[in-house]
Formats: sequence, structure tokens, C-alpha cells
Amino acid sequence: MNHDRLRLDLADLADEVSPVDLRDRALRTSRRLGIQRAVATSAAALVMIAAATGTALAIRPNGQKPAPQPAGPSTTISPPPAEVTPKPERSASAEPTNSATQPASVLAGTRYYLEITSTRARIHAVRGSSDRVAHQLSFGTYGCEANTLTVSPDGKRVAWVQDSTNGNLSGVLLAGTLGKPGATKLLDDVSCLDSRPLRWQGGDLLMVRNKTGQSVLFDVAANERVNGDPGQETERCWSADGRWLAAASDGKPYVTDGTQSRRYTYTPPKNEAEHWGGWEARSVSMDGRYVSIGWIGTDPQRHDDSFTVVDTTTSKVADLPRSGDIRSILFTVDNKVIVKRATGISVLDSNLTTLGTVAERASVRGMRLLAYTP
Repeated sequence: MNHDRLRLDLADLADEVSPVDLRDRALRTSRRLGIQRAVATSAAALVMIAAATGTALAIRPNGQKPAPQPAGPSTTISPPPAEVTPKPERSASAEPTNSATQPASVLAGTRYYLEITSTRARIHAVRGSSDRVAHQLSFGTYGCEANTLTVSPDGKRVAWVQDSTNGNLSGVLLAGTLGKPGATKLLDDVSCLDSRPLRWQGGDLLMVRNKTGQSVLFDVAANERVNGDPGQETERCWSADGRWLAAASDGKPYVTDGTQSRRYTYTPPKNEAEHWGGWEARSVSMDGRYVSIGWIGTDPQRHDDSFTVVDTTTSKVADLPRSGDIRSILFTVDNKVIVKRATGISVLDSNLTTLGTVAERASVRGMRLLAYTP
């Protein structure tokens, strides 16, 4: 009887046990081991790549000396957080960019911005995470100082017209070293009216107009006028090194380096041109091929902006990569093109191909970009 009871209990227990498929278990074990081996292999590969990259960076030569910092500022602002490079916008003409080079190697130099209020003018020197006020002027009313304060293309000098008592029409031309106090009187009766009253030819020469409208070329470094007739060209603009001139003669625009010259044409958008007093070149490439174009206002106030680029060899409007409203276009001494947009800065090479982008810090985003030094 006990034996029968034992057999019944063993049968009931067997019914409660689920059979195990040994083939399925073997397959699951094989897959798990395969995944573990793949993860281990990938980790090892990443370690080898990181080691190789570190070695390459450690032995990479750096033949360029770091760009000099501008002279000490008269006033210092605590630097805001470092610039952040946004992801580049998609564009049919934009080329892929290497985010590893942004923004340090794309735009590593110093950008000079102009801040204007009703009683003060400041020049900001922005380099990396630093935003310093390199020069500051105070004035009673908006007039000559605000309309003329400018920085030389090499970032060494600053010049402006000090307002006189003739109703913000003319004044005394002053110049100094950027970042240092004091100024030198250069010339009396200098006009402070025009879209760009003071125009640099390189880092030493400055083109101004006296109150009668005659052009005067002044050597700021030597503190003397340049002998000879500067000519009757209008709407002058020089490349950053002062070699190429863009101007107009008898209303016809041209570019020249003194040994060669060529005329070009540009027809602005008709629906926009009717609101302005004309257009002029605002910046010239180092080889004289390209000029950026900006509007001339119907009033005598300064305008530093530009909105398009013209190829002087073909008279065609250049196709600029990326999108967004353009505020200004600056050709630099190191053959870059800085396109300041409402959304940030696009950096192009001398062929107008995208190199990268730089996000402007909020403190200077609405200011005018005057110059750039590498």
C-alpha cells in the first residue's frame, strides 16, 4: 500500500515540472556569449583608437605663434560663458564642416565690435571667452563721436572725430592706441557726416573729408598729411592690408591695386533700392576679386552693414553658403570671410566655401563688427 502511494506522489510531482528544451538553452547561451565578445572587441578597438589619437596630437607640430592679445583695455568686463558653436544649418550649397575645428581654429583671432548708446561709444575686443572694452568715449549728445569711432584693420589704432560747436557737422580728428588712454590731435575741421566718414587704408593711413567736402589722406603713424592729390574718387574702401582699393569714378565702380584695375557692375534689388541713397563697397578681399555691398542711407548717418558679395571679375552676385539674414560681410587679412548673420557667424575661405560657424555671445550680438585680427 505504501509503495502504491509513493508511485502516485511521484507521478503528481512529475506533472508539475516543465520540460526544458536543451537546444533553446544552448542557442541563448551562444548568443549571449557572442554579444559579450563583440562588446569586448569594440571596447578594445576604442582604447587603441584613443591611444593612437592622443599620440598623434602629442607629436603634431604647431608652427604658428599665438596671435598677440590686444593692448590692455581701459575698462574690463567680466567674461560671460564661453562661446558655443551651434550645429550648422542645412543648405544645398553648404559643405559639411568639421565640428572639431570650431570655433578655435575657425575664428581664433580677435573681433572688434562697436557699441553705441545715446551718451557713450565703446569698442569691445572679443577673443575666445573674453569680452573686454578696449576703448570708451563719452559724449553729451549723439553726434560726431558715435558716427566716426573706428578701429584700424590691424587692431592697433583707434580714431574718431571729436564734436565741435557747429551742430554735429565737423570736429577735430583724434587718434590713439587701442587699449591705452590718451589721444593725439591730427586735423581740424574734419567732417563727421557720411555713411562711413573715416576709412582706413591699411593700419596707418586714414582717408577723411574736411568740412568743405575735399578728401584728405592722413598718415596716422607719422601724424602728417600725405602729399599729393588723393583723387576725386568717391565711396572708397580698401582691403585689410591697404593694397586693393574699391571706389567709384564718375559713378562707375572699379577695383585697383595701382598696377591693374577692372570695372564691375551691380544692379541692386529694385524694390529695396528705392528706399536708399545708393550702394557702395564695404569690404574688399585680399586679391581684389570680391567686394561686399552695403546700402548708403538717405541721411548722413554711418552704415557699417552689408548684405551681398559681388565678383568683380564677372560682375555676378556670389552664392553665399547657409541661410539667415545677413548683417555684414567682412574680408579679413588672413583670407577669411566673416558673414555676420542674425543667427551667428558663418566663416568662409577665400573661395566662399564654408569653414565653420561661431555663435556670437549675447552681449555683442546686436553690435556692429568693425574689424578682425588673426
